[in-house]
Amino acid sequence: MKRLAWVLVFVMLFSILAAGCGQQAVKQEPKQSEKQQTVQEASKQEAAEPQQKTELAPLSPTVKVTVGMKQVVSDAGVLIGMARGYYKDMGIEIEPVQFNTGQDMINALGAGQLDVGCTVTAAGLFNAMLRGIPIKIVADKGINVAGKGYYRLMIRKDLVDEIKDFKDLNGRKLAVVGTASLDEIALDRVLNQGGLTTKDVDLQVIRAFPDIVAAMSNKSIDGGMVIEPFVTAAISKNIADPWKDPAEYDPDAQTALLVYGKSMLERPEVAKRFMVAYVKSLRDYNDAFFKNKNRDEVISILAQYSVVKDKELYKKMYPVGLNPDGYVRMKGIQMDLDWYKQRDLLKGDLKAEDVVDNSFCDFAVQVLGKYEK
Repeated sequence: MKRLAWVLVFVMLFSILAAGCGQQAVKQEPKQSEKQQTVQEASKQEAAEPQQKTELAPLSPTVKVTVGMKQVVSDAGVLIGMARGYYKDMGIEIEPVQFNTGQDMINALGAGQLDVGCTVTAAGLFNAMLRGIPIKIVADKGINVAGKGYYRLMIRKDLVDEIKDFKDLNGRKLAVVGTASLDEIALDRVLNQGGLTTKDVDLQVIRAFPDIVAAMSNKSIDGGMVIEPFVTAAISKNIADPWKDPAEYDPDAQTALLVYGKSMLERPEVAKRFMVAYVKSLRDYNDAFFKNKNRDEVISILAQYSVVKDKELYKKMYPVGLNPDGYVRMKGIQMDLDWYKQRDLLKGDLKAEDVVDNSFCDFAVQVLGKYEK
């Protein structure tokens, strides 16, 4: 009888222990909702990891990227990166290419014969996009800095006492390097401030900026849209006056652009790495010209790689503005599109969001961090 009692006690104790262990096992097993939360947190952590990266593995083998440019100062985002090896660090070899006209460049971009283009807005560019040709505006390549406009209307020096206000431009002989493009738009916006348009002036098309300065020198025109370094040259030779600052008549303008063609858009890993090197170069430029960091070194690079060889000229010129984070002025792009549309120069409707792809600048800023101004 005693033996039976001990057996019963043993069975009861075993049952209690087994139940306790079972409850403990249940407690340790996470709920389904907790599992999902863990997976979500891991996914968020993985998604956040690329944002913490500061370096990218270079492409291997090295990829050649062709860039259509005239090697002017506003091409600093390419030129500085070439000199300092930023593109090489990304596994990219830059091959500069020259084009006779902007339309030739657009055709090459659309055909996949050119990877990157340094250009301005033009009816031809946007109509190519409307035809389905894969081209996108991807970054800034030149804007006017308030009070220091590098692209502006200049007036003959001997006429500054006659042409004092916007309305005084009425009937004057004014020159641009091209029509149905940024140059005519820029002049039109100057004239709009006086209630005028390009139809109210004697519009002359002179295909090169140095020739516009020469035409002012021989007094065959009254003024014209001129870009640096020719602005400084015209001032130093007492040929022309810089007149009013562009901040007064075109404060939101997006003067020059970086565009990707078909071959770049189809290779996002190349396109992203190019932009990282490009934005890094833009920051070196901004550090030099607006923070006075390594200024002489950057001037030496530009003097070597650009068409402006005189180092002293860089100290006199109005500096081109280049967004250190790469982004274009969306308002300026939309204003240009509206201008073309109002004049029936576009064969369809386009919005700034249709022609600009900010994802490459987004990626560069994610890798490099935002620029500290």
